[in-house]
Amino acid sequence: MLVSDLKTPCAVVDLPVLRRNCDAMRERAVRLGVRLRPHVKTHKCVEVARVQHGGALGPVTVSTLAEARAFVAAGFDDLTYAVPVPFDALPEASGLLVRGNRLNLLFDSAEALRAIEATGAARGVRFPLFLKVDCGYHRAGVDPEREEGIALARAASSSPRVEFRGILTHSGQAYACRTRSEAAAVAEHERAVMVEFAGRLHSAGIDVSEVSVGSTPACAAAEHYEGVTEIRPGNYAFYDAYQAAIGSCGLPDALAFTVLATVIGAYPERGQVVLNAGALALSKDPGPVHVEPNCGYGVVCDLSGRPLRGVRLDALSQEHGEASVAAPDLLESLPVGTRVRVVPNHSCLAAACFDRYHVMEGGEVVDEWIPARGW
Repeated sequence: MLVSDLKTPCAVVDLPVLRRNCDAMRERAVRLGVRLRPHVKTHKCVEVARVQHGGALGPVTVSTLAEARAFVAAGFDDLTYAVPVPFDALPEASGLLVRGNRLNLLFDSAEALRAIEATGAARGVRFPLFLKVDCGYHRAGVDPEREEGIALARAASSSPRVEFRGILTHSGQAYACRTRSEAAAVAEHERAVMVEFAGRLHSAGIDVSEVSVGSTPACAAAEHYEGVTEIRPGNYAFYDAYQAAIGSCGLPDALAFTVLATVIGAYPERGQVVLNAGALALSKDPGPVHVEPNCGYGVVCDLSGRPLRGVRLDALSQEHGEASVAAPDLLESLPVGTRVRVVPNHSCLAAACFDRYHVMEGGEVVDEWIPARGW
C-alpha cells in the first residue's frame, strides 16, 4: 500500500527519519558519557523504543502504568515512572516489581514517602526511589535550595522499605527558549543545579548513585554532562513543529511524525481550504507562539513532506482544520480530494489521538504499529 492510499486522517511515521533521529541522540549520549533512558510518552510504542535503543531492549521512562504494562510485556524490564507517584498506582506498581522488573518511582513529599513505605511493607517489596527536584520549571519537585529536600532524601536513604537511587529533574523550561544556544544554557543550568544538590546530599552523608536529567530541547543542545548519569529526552524520536521553531531540529528533515489529511473543502472566495484533521487528530496545542505568534496549529506539507509555504492552519474544531492559503495559484493546487501531511505543533499530543501508526518508507507503507493507550 502507498501512503496516498491510506484512509484519512491517520498517523504516519517516516521510518528512515525516525532511525536518524534516534541514532543521533543515542550517539550524542555516548559522546557525552551518559546513559540514555528515553521517555516513551511521545509514542507509547514498543517498536519505536527498540529503534531508540538501536534494536535492543534498554532502559525507558514511562508516564503511565499502561505504558509500563505494555513495555514490560514486550521485555523491557528497567523503567522509571516519571511523575510523582499517585497513591492508587502503588499496588499495581508493586506487582510489576514482584515479577522481577525494576520500576523506579518518584516522590517529592513526606506523604508520598510514607505511602510508598506502607505499600512496600504490606506487599513485601522494596521500591526503587528517586527524589524529584525542581531545576527551574516549577511544575513538581523539591526546591534544591531548601533544607526540606535534604530531609526527604535522608528519610528515604535511611528507610528499610525503599531503595534510594538518587535525584531526578526535568528541564521543561527549555521549551520557552527561542534558539539552540538558549537551550544549551538551560541544559547547563539544569546540570549545575543537580550536581550542586547532589554534592550537598553527599556532604550530608546521603549516597546519590544516580543524577537523572533531561528534556528534548536541553538534551539536543547540551555541551557536556559532567556529574550526570543519565538523560531522559523523549520528543526527539518524532520531533514536531515546536521543536523545529526553537532550533532543536531541522524542518522538514527531522520530522518523523505527521498526520495524513484530505482537503474536504476549497473556498477561493475567502482564500481557504478545510481539512478533515481537526482537534481530535492534531490536538489544540498552540505551538511556539513565543517564537512565531502566527504559527497556527501545525505545518501543512505535501505528500513528500515539503512544507507548503503560504498555507496556515488557522483554526481547529473537532473534525475540521481550517487553513488560509496566501496565493490563488497555491489554492488551485489544493482542490478537494488533495492529500496533505500535517506536522503537528506537539507530536506527543497528536500521536496520542491515534490507535495505530502507519509506518512508511519511501512513500510505501511497510508496517503498522500499535501504541499503548490509557493510564
